[in-house]
Amino acid sequence: MRIATLNMQNLRLMPDGTLFGARDRDDVEDPALDQADRRLTAALLAQANADLLAVQEVFDQASLDAFHDRYLTRVCAPYPWRLCLPGNDGRGLDVAVMSRFPWDHAASHAGMTAGDLGLDPPPGMSCDQPIFRRDGLEVRFGALTLFVVHFKAPYPDAARAWAVRRLEAQAVAQLLAGGGPMWLVAGDLNEPGGASERAVAPLEALGENLMRRLAEAERWTYFQPDERRYGAPDGLIASPALAARLEGVVPQVLRAGMGREAGPDGAERLPESGLHRPHASDHAGVVLDLERVRSSIIGRRLRG
Repeated sequence: MRIATLNMQNLRLMPDGTLFGARDRDDVEDPALDQADRRLTAALLAQANADLLAVQEVFDQASLDAFHDRYLTRVCAPYPWRLCLPGNDGRGLDVAVMSRFPWDHAASHAGMTAGDLGLDPPPGMSCDQPIFRRDGLEVRFGALTLFVVHFKAPYPDAARAWAVRRLEAQAVAQLLAGGGPMWLVAGDLNEPGGASERAVAPLEALGENLMRRLAEAERWTYFQPDERRYGAPDGLIASPALAARLEGVVPQVLRAGMGREAGPDGAERLPESGLHRPHASDHAGVVLDLERVRSSIIGRRLRG
């Protein structure tokens, strides 16, 4: 069993029936580039060859289904079980999951407030305001609980964003404390480098961020071309029990779908990738191989 996470960069089904490309609002509007972007997103996910996909920046269920049916099934086996529940992002960019086997339980925590968990919100935030900027999507497969997250980005006010991200991390940590021993948090933690204290420290103290098993120079999963800045916002935080079972297992970072501007000249890229665009996303994909423990945590239904 393999699990992959990817920020899909603005995956949205538009009113005219087309899919928005892997681009920001100020990028060039070009339908041909949009289509090429989404072919590359699908090719990158096919390269991941994961049984379970934890993805971010998906507008809604219709957008997820359109991408799956029009692009992904052309290059890899289908994902019959897909879920994108409404979250709190003002632009509608939520978290989602695609799976090749059914889950036992799935739940949104988009409506959860600091008051519900007895947490202190940052100044200016009401106890009745939702904690998660998007959602904390909980999906359970046998003994494994997966949380798909996309925490607050570090702008426009970095200090304020840090406080919100810290609250999100505290909330997930509290939710996990009441569950089973086998869990994994996957997604875009939006934690910038250089901070004296990481906002997601409560989660990393509860488990192990498996990305730290990579050499520091190999952890980067994001490139900001305007500033020529690299970052490692994407995380896989495993419970102590799961991390112990995965001793020696190192996540794989898939950068082949990024623009050729990122990384050293000549780095592996998918054939259709451009200098900036087309690209699969401004994030790399990250894959974790759970083959060693799949039968014990997921059950017999995956065998064979």
